[in-house]
Amino acid sequence: MSGGARRLVELIDGLAPDLKVRVFTHASWTDDRGDAYERLAFLGDSVLGMVVAERLLRANPTATAGDLTKIRAQAASRAACARVAADLGAAGRLADNAPTAAELPIEDVISAQSVLAEVCEAAIGAVFEQYGYEATAEAVGEAFADEIVNAEDNPGDYKSSLQEFLARRGDKPVYLLIDSEGPPHDRRFECAVEIRGDRYGTGTGRSKKEAEQAAAAATLATLTAPRD
Repeated sequence: MSGGARRLVELIDGLAPDLKVRVFTHASWTDDRGDAYERLAFLGDSVLGMVVAERLLRANPTATAGDLTKIRAQAASRAACARVAADLGAAGRLADNAPTAAELPIEDVISAQSVLAEVCEAAIGAVFEQYGYEATAEAVGEAFADEIVNAEDNPGDYKSSLQEFLARRGDKPVYLLIDSEGPPHDRRFECAVEIRGDRYGTGTGRSKKEAEQAAAAATLATLTAPRD
């Protein structure tokens, strides 16, 4: 277990039994989806975003709102939540709580990044419900400290940041190759991002991947720019 996650683990261990069971119950394991972790994950996602936002504001007094949004998206991403879930022992806890005759193979459930990420968010939501914001913020901030630092130091994965940003509003980006020119050894690519059929940012690069990252960065800048 990561030392940073120790306090959050202690709070999870101290949850009321019915609340703890919900955190580690997959929707396919119950007839009533309200008994699964989904609603708690919805709550935990918001709490996590607030915790990360507060830490970023204090640590980066000169950063723009757009920069902070991109860093927060990376630090609180599904991938980040799945990594913290490993520190929480989420896979083992899920396996322990699984029914003997589960609809889906247990191994498929407990190994899915999306499931582990949602369980992490659900745990945060449950901790918030029982202990309140102050205790939750301290524990979650410690558990995600490495993720926050990594996002601050390496804020270059704009595609992942855009994906996470749009997922929160039910959208997803589509990347289009607009143009490529130049000889094979020095080719330049231009890509664009479309969201629900509308074109947003464009970007260029020496590879499609690089151009898509540039387009994602431009799109994030557009979506997070302050409005008059």
